[in-house]
Amino acid sequence: MPTYARADLAFEKGVGPYLFAQDGRRFLDFGSGIAVNTLGHSHPHLVKELTEQVGKLWHTSNLYQMPGQQKLAERLIANSFADTVFFCNSGAEANEAGIKMLRRYQHVSGHAQKNRILVATNAFHGRTLGTLTAGYSEKYREGFGPMPDGFDRVAFGNLNELRNGITENTGGILLEPIQGEGGICKAPDGYLEGVRKAADEFGLLVMFDEVQTGIGRTGKLFCYEWSDMQPDIVSSAKGLGGGFPIGALLANEKAAAAFSPGMHGTTFGGNQLATAAANAVLDEVLKPGFLDHVLEMSGLIRDGLDAIARKHPGFIEEVRGRGLLLGMKTVPNNGEVVAKLRELNLLTVPAGDNVVRLIPPLNITKTHVDEALTAIDACAAALAS
Repeated sequence: MPTYARADLAFEKGVGPYLFAQDGRRFLDFGSGIAVNTLGHSHPHLVKELTEQVGKLWHTSNLYQMPGQQKLAERLIANSFADTVFFCNSGAEANEAGIKMLRRYQHVSGHAQKNRILVATNAFHGRTLGTLTAGYSEKYREGFGPMPDGFDRVAFGNLNELRNGITENTGGILLEPIQGEGGICKAPDGYLEGVRKAADEFGLLVMFDEVQTGIGRTGKLFCYEWSDMQPDIVSSAKGLGGGFPIGALLANEKAAAAFSPGMHGTTFGGNQLATAAANAVLDEVLKPGFLDHVLEMSGLIRDGLDAIARKHPGFIEEVRGRGLLLGMKTVPNNGEVVAKLRELNLLTVPAGDNVVRLIPPLNITKTHVDEALTAIDACAAALAS
């Protein structure tokens, strides 16, 4: 179907941070399948674990116990705020489950009228009807109406507007700690803590969409860990499976009490293959020093981009983000920049506000950083105004 404006490029294999096209060209992948390939391509441990699972058992459904799923849940709980986890297949599904949990929590707490959710400008939460409505883009909603009701929008990063947006019908708050599609926009210092304080004051739950920011992408397992607060619910996907589709909804005991058997479910979610892949990813991401390495590589990229900005003043307007979720707000059109970098064998991803995302595998090395910066420097030389 005509739903993608694909580049005229097809890959046949990948090794580490590199992708190899059918014509033999090698590309450095700083897009990671849109922040998915946490450990790059064909990582030996992922290949081993998934291959072993393929030879044993693929899928049984959630009608039965799954030890691999239990193990994965326990590891996520041990390394986060959460008390319980629901597994699904994608970020949009995780966000839909979270939206249901926000509403049902108020229902079972005797506050059924508190069924509206505060969301933010420039947000992106997925492509289902519900998550499209929670998101900001009118373009993505065009022609799909009527859209579901129940969402009220406030400016991202503005605590006064958020507090003023809370009404007697507000039941929860849904935010991205760093807005990905919106342009790698980081919440201002103190904002997340202020959101928590307002939620506690008015009896609301706080949910963070960490589909893009989670699983080590920002240098912590989850981005909320950079703040001095804890959410009630967090959605995860993308990097969790390292390329295999899996989503997760993490919740504390209070929020999870909203669900009981039959209230939510999935056929495929968290099956044996998916959880084998995710457990293999966590084997690596949770190793001592791994997240420190993410921050070290982030610092190298930022230093290099700062140097390029000084060298080519008409190219980079601003560098945004945290860890290896970085964005260059460029002076030239970001689509032109992405296309030129692709000509230079560097793959990147566009975002809103004329931003080019740099979201490489988390296990890149200085050699890969230097190679990427060389391509960006050449691009700047060609396109700087």
